Amino acid sequence: MSRAEIITRDVDKIAKQTGNVYKSINIIAKRARQISTEVKEELNSKLVEFASSVDNLEEVFENREQIEISRFYERQPKPSKIALEEFLEGNVYWRDPEDPQLEI
Repeated sequence: MSRAEIITRDVDKIAKQTGNVYKSINIIAKRARQISTEVKEELNSKLVEFASSVDNLEEVFENREQIEISRFYERQPKPSKIALEEFLEGNVYWRDPEDPQLEI
């Protein structure tokens, strides 16, 4: 089992793009949910190939390919980490609907 990784982040860098740390965290959380949904859909589409229409206990066995696919996705970085990195690199598009400069 791998060790938990703890990284200290500069709150000022997180708040820099929005001017408010809470707005930034909200944007990051929404992006993390998007990433999580995409990854889950991708994983489910790959695992559907292994779905069995027969529900018989004698026919249940370990499927090596299915296990390897699952392990691959378990080793991927967490969606929150990916979203934070994208946000800090400026790769997340967002807009503030309360911004007076926003044209409707």
